[in-house]
Amino acid sequence: MVLVLSRTYFPEGTNGKLACDGELICCTIELPWRENEKRVSCIPEGYYLLRKRYSRKFQWHIEVVAVKNRSSILLHPANNAMKELKGCIAPVTQLSGVGLGLQSRQAFAKVKNLVYEALEQSSIVSLIVQS
Repeated sequence: MVLVLSRTYFPEGTNGKLACDGELICCTIELPWRENEKRVSCIPEGYYLLRKRYSRKFQWHIEVVAVKNRSSILLHPANNAMKELKGCIAPVTQLSGVGLGLQSRQAFAKVKNLVYEALEQSSIVSLIVQS
């Protein structure tokens, strides 16, 4: 399964649309592009693998694997990129501004269910990040 994240960059944040097979799954919010600097930038455009991950803070979520010069890049709920993200990607049901979204938990559940179902069927799940 291939997910495609198409981004639009702004100085205050990054907004995106996440799709699978040409069908929109949800929107996304991220930090602005700041040369892949840890904790203050979104990740570089490119091809990544996704896998299940568990933490006490986020419970079961999704990790973006092998991001150059970065670690623990996740897909998890957040509604304000600048306040709640440190380089991760937050699915949101609706964009409400630059780096801002609504109903992130609902959007994340939708993405997680889709990804986990594919992984449980031994599928490789990848993410293409592009502008």
